[in-house]
Amino acid sequence: MSIEQASALLASARSALFITGAGVSAASGIPTYRGIGGLYSEKGTDEGLAIEDALSGWMFQRSPEVTWKYIHQIERACRGARFNAAHAAIARLERRTPRCWVLTQNVDGFHRIAGSTNVIDIHGDIRRILCTRCTYEAHVDDYAHLAPCPSCPECAAVLRPDVVLFGEMLPLEKVEILRRELAQGFDVVVSIGTSSLFPYITGPVLEAARSGVPTVEINPEETTISTAVSVRLPMRAVEALEGILSRIEPSS
Repeated sequence: MSIEQASALLASARSALFITGAGVSAASGIPTYRGIGGLYSEKGTDEGLAIEDALSGWMFQRSPEVTWKYIHQIERACRGARFNAAHAAIARLERRTPRCWVLTQNVDGFHRIAGSTNVIDIHGDIRRILCTRCTYEAHVDDYAHLAPCPSCPECAAVLRPDVVLFGEMLPLEKVEILRRELAQGFDVVVSIGTSSLFPYITGPVLEAARSGVPTVEINPEETTISTAVSVRLPMRAVEALEGILSRIEPSS
């Protein structure tokens, strides 16, 4: 299987689903929560907690200042990053495909900034800030102006980023959009830069494969879906997507 075959599938598709993970934002310098300078890889947090506990829904309910401490650290490590050529290529492929959606695990908001419009950011968007009590919300470029544990300017309750913390439920409205679009079906399903650990990430690929729908995986590492897909490209996201786009639109 080759990049030419992946290009042919996308060139002829009238509908496409792109499923993206951390590998798509890697070229932007976005680290995973365990990859920030090795901060959480071995010793855990200052409080002796696993980072999953510090960034959990129950910790936010009990001690929001602890959760915010590590949210701030992660945001500072990502500050100044921009979308990369992989995000741009997906947005360009969306524009040439009559019906196209992006399902992303990433919370950096780069798909929309790059120009994608049909985005299901299933884990949220770190740039959107919500009040835990009232209807206040705000969109921010970064957290430089936020207090260590920010409070709502309208009701003084604790604010939170619009992201799914560990142990929390996925947002129902986004799950319903995903179900609706999957029910319509896609001509091709493409998984890019995700370790494919969550059932709502692997499910669309495996169901498409079982139904005879063409599937593509772009990932330098093998994952749980690698043996099921029609085309596997053991490449990084930018290299693969730029290669696909150059074959579909040679002048781009």
